[in-house]
Amino acid sequence: MQYRVNPRNGDRISALGLGCMRFPGPPGRPDPQQARAIIARAVERGINYLDTAYLYPGNEACVGAALADLGLRDRVLIATKLPHGSVRTTADLDRIFDEQLRRLRTDRIDYYLIHNVTSPAQWDRLRELGIEDWVAHQRAAGRIRQIGFSYHGSAGDFPVLLDAYDWDFCQIQYNYAGEKYQAGTAGLRAAAQRGLAVFVMEPLLGGRLADKLTARARRILDAAATPELVTPAAWGLSWVWDHPEVTMLLSGMAAPEQVDENAAVACRALPGSLTQEQHQVIARVVEEFARTNRVPCTGCNYCMPCPQGINIPGCFSAYNASFAHGWFTGLSQYFTASAVRTTHPKLVSNCVRCGKCARHCPQHIDIPARLADVGHRFQPGPVGWALRAWSRRG
Repeated sequence: MQYRVNPRNGDRISALGLGCMRFPGPPGRPDPQQARAIIARAVERGINYLDTAYLYPGNEACVGAALADLGLRDRVLIATKLPHGSVRTTADLDRIFDEQLRRLRTDRIDYYLIHNVTSPAQWDRLRELGIEDWVAHQRAAGRIRQIGFSYHGSAGDFPVLLDAYDWDFCQIQYNYAGEKYQAGTAGLRAAAQRGLAVFVMEPLLGGRLADKLTARARRILDAAATPELVTPAAWGLSWVWDHPEVTMLLSGMAAPEQVDENAAVACRALPGSLTQEQHQVIARVVEEFARTNRVPCTGCNYCMPCPQGINIPGCFSAYNASFAHGWFTGLSQYFTASAVRTTHPKLVSNCVRCGKCARHCPQHIDIPARLADVGHRFQPGPVGWALRAWSRRG
């Protein structure tokens, strides 16, 4: 395993971290046996950073139980996140944090993040509630080692937030299709210049830069393949690791075999290892990806559950697939996502535009409007009427 050093405290962190949000299992109930197998393989392959969050249903407790059962707590760095929207008083900070320690079966959090920050105003509100003194107290007690934030705001606000507090690290979305999205390349460099460790999420855009590329994009990568760059995932991860400013990237590996594949890439993907010609190959893939990327959904499920039962990420995945792989492929996926063949299908036309989903979307997608686009593509005219009539049966 390749390790990179946190400039703030000297921690040697595996270049590949385990993002635990996408453990297998039904929504809100990660499968404990599969999670334990993934964590065990990750540590075996040298991964020493695990990322979870208070808002990932069932996830902190699953991680804590797995680490306790495997006896691995002291071999890993645990990262989890504060849901700042749930903090109304200083007492809420203690209540949430104490619950996280219980769930994770630990007496300390190695890397603690303010979750899903989209503007400096959100940090200002926490400051007014006394979070700076609270963090100082927790650090003095040894219950928080490093403090940072995960970011989903604009490029312009990112440097303002970097300078609003003496952060140890930050976590940003970064991949070859998003150099100018959110913090982007400029934000990556700005954080590194300030001496922060920089952790990357969504390096493969929720898998869309791995197994969901178009056939044309796959052919571009296959034509330039090397023994080190065989799969789209290897290309995408290597591109991120090519940047020396990146301390670690998170991958939501859902099986031990994915851990093996990504860990093998991590061993070789050193900063500056991609050639100029390989960067040109990726640039061609970016052009192809932009042609079919109609909704920038990463499948994070923050928008779920929908009050109307709509499978929002599934519908968007089908919509994008219809442009990338053909209309009938997308329609088939939409029928599956919407449970059309059941007595109670959950069609996008069921949306009542309550806005709950959009308020929670870290990508800032106008979800009700884009669901309408999905409807126009998959439920035109008489098709939509027939499906709505079917949904009203029973």
